[in-house]
Amino acid sequence: MSSQPLRPGDPDRLGEYELVGRLGAGGMGTVFLGRSPQGRPVAVKVVRTEFIRDEEFLGRFRSEVSRARQVPPFCTAEVLGADLDHEPPYLVVEYVDGPTLTDVVRERGPLSPAALHSAAVGIATALTAIHGAGVIHRDLKPGNVLFALGGLKVIDFGIARPLEATSQHTRTDQMVGTVAYMAPERFDEHPGLRLGPAADIFAWGAVVAFAATGRTPFQGDSAPATAMRILTQEPDLAGLPTPLRGIVARALAKDPADRPTARELLDLLLTSGRSATPLPVGEVPDDAGRPPAPPAATVTPYGPAGDVVAATGGGMRPRRRGRVLLAAVVLLGALAGGGLLVAHRIGAVPNGAAQTSGLGSAPTARVTSAAAPRSAAPTPGTAPILAGTRRTLIHFVEVDRDLAMPYPDEVVTSDGTGPDALFALVPAGVDFLIQSQAPAGGEPPCLGAKVLPGESAELVATECTPTKATLFSVTATGAKDDKGRPTYTIYNDAHGTLQWRERKPQVYLEFLGDADTGTTFSFVDRGPL
Repeated sequence: MSSQPLRPGDPDRLGEYELVGRLGAGGMGTVFLGRSPQGRPVAVKVVRTEFIRDEEFLGRFRSEVSRARQVPPFCTAEVLGADLDHEPPYLVVEYVDGPTLTDVVRERGPLSPAALHSAAVGIATALTAIHGAGVIHRDLKPGNVLFALGGLKVIDFGIARPLEATSQHTRTDQMVGTVAYMAPERFDEHPGLRLGPAADIFAWGAVVAFAATGRTPFQGDSAPATAMRILTQEPDLAGLPTPLRGIVARALAKDPADRPTARELLDLLLTSGRSATPLPVGEVPDDAGRPPAPPAATVTPYGPAGDVVAATGGGMRPRRRGRVLLAAVVLLGALAGGGLLVAHRIGAVPNGAAQTSGLGSAPTARVTSAAAPRSAAPTPGTAPILAGTRRTLIHFVEVDRDLAMPYPDEVVTSDGTGPDALFALVPAGVDFLIQSQAPAGGEPPCLGAKVLPGESAELVATECTPTKATLFSVTATGAKDDKGRPTYTIYNDAHGTLQWRERKPQVYLEFLGDADTGTTFSFVDRGPL
């Protein structure tokens, strides 16, 4: 993980730890690169200023630190120290120097069968240790899996919670995590009452599927559509080798009770074969000689009082239909209106199109109207743009200007009337390439980042190849512009948030840390591609 220089106002020391750079920022606070008195690099997580008077948050933070100290460090970032009485409080953990699973898949494509099995075992081992200490990770995703010298590490316990403190420390109107890796129970009416270690097992299945194919197993054309697939559809596991495919299918069961525990998952992986032959779509794996996982979507007609009677390996038992339907209704209304606090990235694959970004070649169909009703879209008119089927203006909300890219290498703002202001958001996994639609000879260029002296990067025209410099995430803010269009932030993992500098007119990228995002965007439909 690369660091950025410290900014004016940043501390240069906390306790015995010298701070030498910034590693990133999140909902809980800022993470600094530090150095111990022995010269060992460490990551120092500092609580955000606005939270240091929030007793609920501090209680959650104290619980996190207490439990995280009990997690064995062999597959996780070791907790090295903390000062909970300091203002602001901070936590010191092992600095893990290595690329994330997201980076590896983006740059090199899906993992080989041998590397995939090794990663699956490593993550399951980490979950066994985490759950054994009474902690739920809650945000297991490829970005929190690091390939370090000496082995794989699962990091970021910033939103892990003690098992018995879940309902105490998490309000029912809050959800923390990334939609594509969330278990169905995360979308329940009262998620804190049901959330347990099984939610991490579901996330494990989604992460392993991503590592194997470069796509998530429930990928839809928006976050709400993805969530609806998680609630109502079977996962797309085409391309996973046997018997791993069967194990992943069991981990992705809709009902938490049908998923293995972390220990059982690890046993399945260690005793299974390592066949590298992908299964054809629709073929049922033998799951290393074990009975196949119960098909979550295969049910008998409704039983008494609205129950669904589902077939399981042990016979018939009732399931509540009302809970799933209520969860779907709550999900659609809340996500469409921005009511749930969900950290997510919006990604999609055009209808019938195969991914050609190097992240996997198996086609992923868009969600049909039966699986994701129109009301599940983030807002009318936005979903086709995010699906990569429409041209769009990228409108700077705060300055009432539009992004433009006069060919071949200049990125500016304009009044949006010229062809150089037309773009397409080309889905690439969970991120996007932003491709110019201005008429020009040859392949139209994409936006890319060029590093500037200091902390920021400027935007330039470059080849449309998925790299750290050209992949952008698009995240809804929950607000609207003066025309009633939803607004978004645009972010590049390697260089930061897309911004507009007024005093010296320039479009640039910068890591903002705790600072507010000063630039947001809305999309203006300009017709089909």
